[in-house]
Amino acid sequence: MEIHQLRYFAAIVDEGTFTAAAHRLHVSQSGISRQVAKLEAELGQRLFDRSGRQIRLTPAGEAVLPLAKNALATLEAIQHTAAEFAHAVRGRVRLGMIMGCSIPAFLDTVADLGRTHPGIELSLHEGDSDALQAQVLSSSLDVALIAYAGDTAPGLEVSVVLDEPVTALLPAGHPLDRTGLRLADLRGEKILCLSPGTGIRAAYEDSCHRIGLDPRVDIGASSPATLLRLAERGLGIAVLSSSSAQGTGLRTVPLTDAATHARLGLITRRGQHFPAVQLLRSRLLAALRTG
Repeated sequence: MEIHQLRYFAAIVDEGTFTAAAHRLHVSQSGISRQVAKLEAELGQRLFDRSGRQIRLTPAGEAVLPLAKNALATLEAIQHTAAEFAHAVRGRVRLGMIMGCSIPAFLDTVADLGRTHPGIELSLHEGDSDALQAQVLSSSLDVALIAYAGDTAPGLEVSVVLDEPVTALLPAGHPLDRTGLRLADLRGEKILCLSPGTGIRAAYEDSCHRIGLDPRVDIGASSPATLLRLAERGLGIAVLSSSSAQGTGLRTVPLTDAATHARLGLITRRGQHFPAVQLLRSRLLAALRTG
């Protein structure tokens, strides 16, 4: 049994297909299939049920998976510890970010790390916040920037970098251009909001549910910029954070009964202390909290 065989096995489970796993690991599909077959032959057990359209773990595969992930995590810990004794921060950091993220401080920090620490192998993955939390918990990612409302998943350490209420963004002169609005005032208007799985959407929906309103969204998008451009053109009222409107001509009107805030935070697995991960995390926190 070789460690790369366990890595292939875990990647297939995480990605859902041999093809996607091969793409992520930069190997051929035939190569990954051959190595998994060798692993199964050595174990004397089938790990995957390939009889249907989708591959599924066999009972043996279900039992082996957590052991394989533990072995991979132990190997990674050994590599990080050895790097510390070499007086250099080295290692692999798998960073996740929310879809459509264009925060300059975040992007500048990620780019700068590659220049200042060539011994760190950095990969970047985009997804919605719920998926990013699951990937950090499953060790598919090491650290992620997420937008959320309420609590994060158990087992995560979260550092909040932004905490804002949801607001209504609309053109100046709009009939609802006032000093403040209630969520019920938005009835009859087209509502523009981010897609499900984002902090703003969760905060908006939770605030509506708290006061017995149906959290209707007429147009959803993964990018705040798209919603802002549509609101500028009079298509509807954007429900976003106040900071989203910076640099636009839109008016920011507080939603006085929106009780749930949207948060931006960095998450890691609880108890994770690999030097390369902690270095990137500390740099991102410093940049995001001052930027």
